[in-house]
Amino acid sequence: MTKDADRAGDAASEVPALTGTVDERRSEAGEIAARASETALLERAKGVVMAQEHVSAAQAYDRLLLRARVRGRSLREECWSTLGRTGSDERPRTADTGPEATAQQEPLPFRAARYVSRDRTLLRNLAAGLKAVRTADEAAQVLRAVFAGPMGTDAVMIYARAPEDGLDLLGSAGVDDRIVTQWSHTPPLPGLAPLEALDAGTALWLEHPARDAQRHLLIGGEPERWPSRAWLPVLRTGNGSAPVAIGLFRTVHGEFDAVMRDTLLRAVPPVAAALDDLAEGRAESTAPEDIASVQTMLDALSGPAVLLSAVRSAGGDVEDFRVEAAAPGSVDVAGRQGKELVGRTVLETYPTVAGTPLWEGYLETLATGAVYDGEPFTYRETAGGIPHESLYSVRAARLEGRLLVSWMRHDTSDRETRRLDDMQRLGNLGWADWDLVKDTITWSEQVYEIFQRDPELGPMGLDELPRHLVPEDITLLGGTVERLLVEGKAVDQGFRITTAIGVRHLRIVAEARLDVDGTPVEVHGFFQDMTNLREAERALRDSEQAVLTHKNKLQAERNLAVRLQETLLPSPEQSLRLPGLAVVVAYLPADSGVNVGGDWYSAIELPDHDALLVVGDVAGHGLEAVATMAQLRFTAKGMAITGSSLPNVLHKLNTLLLHTRRGSRDDTATATMVMARYQLDRRQLTWARAGHLPPLLIRRGAATFLEQPPGTLLGATAGLVYEEAAITLQPDDQLLFYTDGLVEKPGEDVDTGLTRLAEHAVRLSRSCQPHLLAQALARERGERRDDICVMSVHITGDS
Repeated sequence: MTKDADRAGDAASEVPALTGTVDERRSEAGEIAARASETALLERAKGVVMAQEHVSAAQAYDRLLLRARVRGRSLREECWSTLGRTGSDERPRTADTGPEATAQQEPLPFRAARYVSRDRTLLRNLAAGLKAVRTADEAAQVLRAVFAGPMGTDAVMIYARAPEDGLDLLGSAGVDDRIVTQWSHTPPLPGLAPLEALDAGTALWLEHPARDAQRHLLIGGEPERWPSRAWLPVLRTGNGSAPVAIGLFRTVHGEFDAVMRDTLLRAVPPVAAALDDLAEGRAESTAPEDIASVQTMLDALSGPAVLLSAVRSAGGDVEDFRVEAAAPGSVDVAGRQGKELVGRTVLETYPTVAGTPLWEGYLETLATGAVYDGEPFTYRETAGGIPHESLYSVRAARLEGRLLVSWMRHDTSDRETRRLDDMQRLGNLGWADWDLVKDTITWSEQVYEIFQRDPELGPMGLDELPRHLVPEDITLLGGTVERLLVEGKAVDQGFRITTAIGVRHLRIVAEARLDVDGTPVEVHGFFQDMTNLREAERALRDSEQAVLTHKNKLQAERNLAVRLQETLLPSPEQSLRLPGLAVVVAYLPADSGVNVGGDWYSAIELPDHDALLVVGDVAGHGLEAVATMAQLRFTAKGMAITGSSLPNVLHKLNTLLLHTRRGSRDDTATATMVMARYQLDRRQLTWARAGHLPPLLIRRGAATFLEQPPGTLLGATAGLVYEEAAITLQPDDQLLFYTDGLVEKPGEDVDTGLTRLAEHAVRLSRSCQPHLLAQALARERGERRDDICVMSVHITGDS
């Protein structure tokens, strides 16, 4: 019983342990499954980026990390976003998406514009600090100082691979003497992190102290002091130096984010260059007297100049040139200046010059003593990770077996600045520069005017810009900023801002300058105030709309006037017979224009069997002219029918027009008119006129104009006197009544037109039938600037 009880007790005690083991294994399995899921998601997103942007898998991973940092997302969220843009229905869930969070967050594209500023500044500071180091310890101190604040770097250790494949400590900073002594030389032990980084050729990130302690031998110990570390391999250094591993020890927990990793990897080349210099053991030695004399002379120069001595191979060939003395203004592509260049070689300071005409010029000057004055040439260089093109003119002269070289760099910035000043004055625009490395913005004076901003406030940062945008344009300009500052693409975009003087229409045209890795580091562009242009365009559109509306109104009036005219007048070509007369009328409208004229005619038989013949022309066009024409036509016919004399009819019509206003206008209408009464029994034509052209009589092949009785145009003034004249007609006579459109031409005297009419009428009367004369005269007129009305009256002799 006791043994069974003991066994039962042992089994019972093992159950919790087994349960814990199962839970632990389940947890591990869950973590493995989650990691597998994350890995699958990451690989899918990397594949999309590789396919769309034609980059390697490593570059795709780096871009995903960088975009996640820029957009304030986790890597998982960025992967889902990348897959979502290709059609996936799955979306990540993000925190802080409520209205309050959205209101507090700055628009992402504008926030993303600042992502490179701090990190590029770090690299600039690092390069500047490394220029002055003389030992590996000083290099470590510079690394620690530069990365202490932004990354929490507390200590730095620099190791070189030892000949027996161990590690030798070259320099350190932030670690005490005990650690330096303990870890000054390390054999090739398993799990040694710097050796793993050197062997793999990739950076090693140790970010989980407990797990890292199980897998690696932590140099320096103290995981609680330095919970995260990075080992960066420097696989190639100059002059056959041993590979180097740089260790950075942080006091903060957590991972190095994507931008931190990118910044640290970019720090490797300048550190490698500094270590190369230390390995070569360059030191400023005492110069010979002649070199010292040249140096004294160069110290007094304001421009760049150096003294070069030839570096020859064992066979005596010139392999390079070494700088023996340098003027203070001499600077190489790495930023070394003046005496910092002494001891360095030309191919080190300007590596791509070998084999160029400049190089050949150096060799020829050294050999022959002939002065070399080279043509200006473009030198392509990369400084601080940014590619540049510079234009140089170089002069070289031989001096005691050496070369004295001076050069001039043709800087076009002043000229470009003057051109930009001219542009901004002429085009109401101003230039702006963003240095994303130094996180600085420069505006020209005109930009402050465009934004209505006090210059004392300084340029406006992109994070401030959304507060001034018209809300509808925030998304639009945000996409533009992202294309410019994240993708590095040139942009040309209009947008609107609100200012103290109202909404302004602006335009930004800008392009980004990229570093060697394709990351935007500088932006150059201009803002243009398009407000006046937009207002002019709007005024033009309004004017065009008004013109179109007016044109439609005129067309409608014309259509109405045409219909009214067609209703009031008989057909344009009409033949009718009156006692003893054959009357033919031809009416032709003007060739162009939307207005209808006031030309009209009337031919009727009166109650006493006399014939009434009338032709008139109202000044102007359109509905008002047609309305006045109708008023005159019917009034004249009515008064003639009631027995009024011709002068009396004209006198009454003049009074009528003087007391009739034209529509909404204050002026009165005017008109010309000719009236005639034909008495068949006497073959007598009595006629009167009101400013109208005289009728034309064609008799036996000759044409004469009838005598013109006094009579001024209707509507001119009150108290006018109208008289009449009379003529006896003969059988086969032809009379022509017409309007001025038949005879007048611009710039021509009216008598010339009347003479031409008489000649044409005689010629046509000989070649065509009497009833065709009116149509022939009207059509022979050619181009018609005014309406034409011709009434041909043939005396038939019928009783």
